[in-house]
Amino acid sequence: MESNIAIHVEHVSKEFKVFFDKGVYLKERALFKERNRHEIRRVLKDISFDVKRGEAIGLVGENGCGKSTMLKLLSRIMYPDGGKVETFGRLSALIELGAGFHPDMSGRENIYTNAAIFGLSKAEIDARLQTIIDFSELGDYIDNPVRTYSSGMYMRLAFSVAINVDADILLIDEILAVGDVAFQAKCFNKLREIKKNGTTIVIVSHSLGQIEQICDKSYWIEGGLIRQQGNPVEVHQKYLRYMGERTGTLSAHDEAADAQTQPAKPSEGENEAPQGAAESAPEPQVTGEFTSEDGNRWGNNDIVFTTVWLEDENGVKTNRLECGKPFSIVMPYRIIRPVEDVAFGIGIFRNDGLQCYGTNTEIERIPVEPSQEGCARFKVRYNALLEGWYHLDIALHKADGFPYDYCRSCLDFSVFTIDKDAGVMRLEHEWQFE
Repeated sequence: MESNIAIHVEHVSKEFKVFFDKGVYLKERALFKERNRHEIRRVLKDISFDVKRGEAIGLVGENGCGKSTMLKLLSRIMYPDGGKVETFGRLSALIELGAGFHPDMSGRENIYTNAAIFGLSKAEIDARLQTIIDFSELGDYIDNPVRTYSSGMYMRLAFSVAINVDADILLIDEILAVGDVAFQAKCFNKLREIKKNGTTIVIVSHSLGQIEQICDKSYWIEGGLIRQQGNPVEVHQKYLRYMGERTGTLSAHDEAADAQTQPAKPSEGENEAPQGAAESAPEPQVTGEFTSEDGNRWGNNDIVFTTVWLEDENGVKTNRLECGKPFSIVMPYRIIRPVEDVAFGIGIFRNDGLQCYGTNTEIERIPVEPSQEGCARFKVRYNALLEGWYHLDIALHKADGFPYDYCRSCLDFSVFTIDKDAGVMRLEHEWQFE
């Protein structure tokens, strides 16, 4: 094994016996044998990869694909049915929130217990104790029983212990989804710091933006196999496109647009989009869903949106936009009862929840005098969003923020580009050399 390898996974497989209706007591199992029916479910089939020392990788994939199982195999919480898993160095894991904590012990006492599990001596824990407490920001709560902690406080304490044991390998499973924004930023900065100091990091997360910020490589697990590996941005684009096809949000119209993003062939006119491509394709579901009254929509309904859609630069309805090109958000509305003052607002969010942009007519000091029935159009001259999946919020409210009609995640859409710049948005720029 090469000396620079921290994790070696070779042809690993793992299966579980899943019971349909298992009897709890011996009597139930004897009398109701049909309850013992089960199936063998292979979660991991043939997984192989190596992680170098100081490298950070992300594991992505839909629920149940085996990401968390892979972390448990790495941490030796469970063992593979086939293949080999090897880790080299001290290992620290944040796999389950508060795992290893005793609810009746104080935070301070749990630091000693948890750090001892990671292999630290009492003298080593004493030397790190104040650093762990300071990073957790628990203050006077550190001597309270952890059963009185919120989930965010649990996470702060668990994360603080895990990153201060001088581990060679750090495993993280969705743990960064808990906690306030300021502490998440603090965690990211600490992860970058320990990565720079040579710690190997493995992250499982559905927040692809988190992985792209920290990791050098992503592994997309699908059907128990590694379907794609490589640069996180490139892997995530393919993963999101695949999930769009699975959920039906990527239509034949989108596939025609995808064809324009493929590498150019040395044939004449290859880069030009076929004139009839969008017309001949089936009409995609590109309008917002306004049929259900649920937690994603609220307000007093004095004035309401009737639907919403996106239009490209040619005025064609679409849920697939091109970076750098104009588009419009079209929002038909209807007044139900007389309204005094009205502001229209929009918010664009990336699939991981990051707000990319938001504004409203009140912020921009644009007076609005809505008619009984009308249509508001938000025109974007240059689409600066980079390739990825997004969702749209729209709002009708008073100047003081009181909601008439607020619709969250009312429309999903994607952005494609033929360029390979990275991040959230493209800045209009030019290069100069002096």
